[in-house]
Amino acid sequence: MKICFAASECFPFVKTGGLGDVAGSLPKALAEEGCDIRVFVPLYSGIKTIDHNLNLIDEFQDIPVNIGDKTVNFNVWYGTLPESEVEVYFIDCPVYFHRETPYTNDNDEDERFILFQIAVIETLQRLEWSPDIIHCNDWQTALIPVFLKIKYKWDKLFENTSVLLSIHNIGYQGRFSSGSIYNSGLSYELYYPEGPFELDSSFCFLKAGILFSEIISTVSPTYAREIQTKQFGAGMEGVLETRKDDIYGVLNGIDTNIWNPKTDSYIPFRYTSRSLKKKIQCKQELLKGAELEFNENTPVIGIISRFAGQKGFDLLFPVIHEMMSLNFQLLILGSGEDKTENFFRELALAYPQKVNTYIGYNNKLAHFITAGSDMFLMPSKYEPCGLNQMYSLNYGTVPIVRKTGGLADTVKDYHEFNENGNGFSFKDDTPFALLSTIKRAVDIFGDKKTWKKIMLKGMNEDFSWKHSAKLYIDLYKKAQANHII
Repeated sequence: MKICFAASECFPFVKTGGLGDVAGSLPKALAEEGCDIRVFVPLYSGIKTIDHNLNLIDEFQDIPVNIGDKTVNFNVWYGTLPESEVEVYFIDCPVYFHRETPYTNDNDEDERFILFQIAVIETLQRLEWSPDIIHCNDWQTALIPVFLKIKYKWDKLFENTSVLLSIHNIGYQGRFSSGSIYNSGLSYELYYPEGPFELDSSFCFLKAGILFSEIISTVSPTYAREIQTKQFGAGMEGVLETRKDDIYGVLNGIDTNIWNPKTDSYIPFRYTSRSLKKKIQCKQELLKGAELEFNENTPVIGIISRFAGQKGFDLLFPVIHEMMSLNFQLLILGSGEDKTENFFRELALAYPQKVNTYIGYNNKLAHFITAGSDMFLMPSKYEPCGLNQMYSLNYGTVPIVRKTGGLADTVKDYHEFNENGNGFSFKDDTPFALLSTIKRAVDIFGDKKTWKKIMLKGMNEDFSWKHSAKLYIDLYKKAQANHII
């Protein structure tokens, strides 16, 4: 099966969140299943062509694209995903992609990704490569199925090409003014109240993609159900209702070459489920670096996160002093909203014997906290999939999470599952529910035999991409079956 994978980010070239991890890992897993897959991503200024051994394709230079009244040219660079033969094509257009960040609030944000999507199709034409599937991801690529069925309908190269659109976060929808339709070169015929292009008086890229794609997927089964409700649908639930028979949830995997306690080069002691004493040594070294006292019987709770409202840390604010009376230590790594950064800074100052806070990004420390902590706290208000809870399960670090999205699909509460779970979870979005769940976890930590059972339950789970890749192949086949020429 031939698959074109189009995404606005791809690790290790560019990453702002989970999409980057997916685009850097899923294509490799699909290739291992025998798929011929090629990845397309913008060439942002932060991607160093020399560092990644990228090469300019000489015959693919100065390719013109009309964006509204403008003609913009792009070039194409070529490379491969590390440790694989998966081809990656980079759309090079400095006027649009040489910005400080991959995503912006600039007035031409729509033009940037209109150019990218058209460039993907134009590059496929020049490669003379006819994919069976184009796997699109989020609003930045959601117009590709629209372009294929309208603007490029004449090209026989794509007459058997189907589209699967993955929604990684329904909150980001690509809503622009109606003038964006002109920029895209599409007709205004489909822009009218509740029409295929219109949502709340905007031209909505994601809505158009949902309606024009053969299959829609999300990054966990629970999230696939949640986004069809008013609570989690972000205004898109009515649109999704019209496609409910074509929406599926596939849990993201993790790259076990990178996140594996047996081989992790970032941690001081590597370990497996049979050598857990080395995990305790990781804990000891972690606390030493954090200038906190080590006590094997005092659990360490780790937090590694963006600080955004979605992540639920405001649940800690009303109960923090009661929570800090419990017997545990807290290590925090993250950045984002000022109020959350300041909260964790002040917490470390107020409880210097129990709390260490690192504001910023530190990949090595992220691995170290994952390995050296006993528990991992992730109280998200919503979480399409989540990866950190899977990393922590893999490392024998027991997660404490809110029961939503991918967290509900991966973390099974110890009590709810008749003392056969791999972590702790709570349903209510309240400070009391969070506090009582942390209390449960801290209490059970004192029972070493039970705690080891919970740890091993998580470490024996398989969160590799191999299983998810096979599920995606099944969805690709469904997309082909749904295809209408």
